[in-house]
Amino acid sequence: MDFRLSVEQQAFRAKLRHWLDETLPLRVEPPRESAEKVALSREWQGCLFEAGWAGISWPKVYGGCGADTIHQLIFNEECIRAGSPDSLNLSVALGLVGPTLIHCGTEAQRQRFLPRILRGDDIWCQGFSEPNAGSDLAAIRMRGEVRGDSIVVTGQKIWTSFAQHADWCILVVRTNLDAKPHEGLTFLLVDLRSAGITIRPLVEITGEAWFNEVFFDEVAVPLENVVGEIDRGWDVVITTLMHERGGTAPHARLGRELRALIEYSMTAGRCTDPLVRQTLARLAVEVRIAELNAYRNASGIVRTGQPGPEGSILKLYWSELEQRIMDRAFEIVGLGATLLEGDPRAEADGFWTHELLWSRAASIYAGTSEVQRNIIAQRVLGLPR
Repeated sequence: MDFRLSVEQQAFRAKLRHWLDETLPLRVEPPRESAEKVALSREWQGCLFEAGWAGISWPKVYGGCGADTIHQLIFNEECIRAGSPDSLNLSVALGLVGPTLIHCGTEAQRQRFLPRILRGDDIWCQGFSEPNAGSDLAAIRMRGEVRGDSIVVTGQKIWTSFAQHADWCILVVRTNLDAKPHEGLTFLLVDLRSAGITIRPLVEITGEAWFNEVFFDEVAVPLENVVGEIDRGWDVVITTLMHERGGTAPHARLGRELRALIEYSMTAGRCTDPLVRQTLARLAVEVRIAELNAYRNASGIVRTGQPGPEGSILKLYWSELEQRIMDRAFEIVGLGATLLEGDPRAEADGFWTHELLWSRAASIYAGTSEVQRNIIAQRVLGLPR
């Protein structure tokens, strides 16, 4: 394929870069407290909305820019380059909820939720995984019982990112216990302020608590909040997951981390070691490979209208590359990279320690490496199950 951008795509990048440089003239240290991060995320999403940069790949009729996945990829690259605030709405609300409602929701649901997502009014979380149903989503057991004009939900979800800060949750429940695993599921939009919901943060090895376990005890969800049909939720789930990796730019974030490692190596005099130079050069090549895979994935979506196995190749590659970068960083930075934030001996105030610990999850979330290898083996190589 041709990896060169078209004239129009280059103009889009230039316009966006100019706006970001004008809007974010100073690189400020991001807040460390989660509540402050959430507040900044809402503010930044509102800023994007006012300037016409919200919902890059959403249809114009629903308030988006009507661009394709390549433009979304360029947008994500440039925001990372500019050091813009993280958008908590990006991964779930903008990337998953919005496209799902556009394809599967009712017009009433679109009118109710889509403008609020674009403005940053609501933060969403994804209630899919359960203690015994992580990568095997069809094994979920959370019960949903139709009673009158509601579905009453009871059960537990886990690894629910941002749930303690979210306003709404996309939730998959089992409404037919007698159906086959992929059948009898229903896709719901749940107001997290509803009675009967308990959210318990899970502290990760980084010391942060972005993940949560969420308990539902007889929570009544109006039938008007069902997306698609009752007992046909698997079709909606597939639509949601199809959008999970389209337009993502993991290479941009990895490139930023690698540049920080290169700058440290030069400042600390480690680049005089030929083995260090070779290590950094090899990682730079691998980041470039991740970038090309991201564009191949996005191009495939533009060409066919739906994600293919390239998304699994990309996810497998970048998640394990992230871990390799952090492993090599520890070798280069040395003992100072083992110390936590606040220790005066810690390199970069514990940055490398935090990133190494966080990278351990990269090969698990959004589809484990084992699952991705199975997909590649079956769908790309044609191997038997």
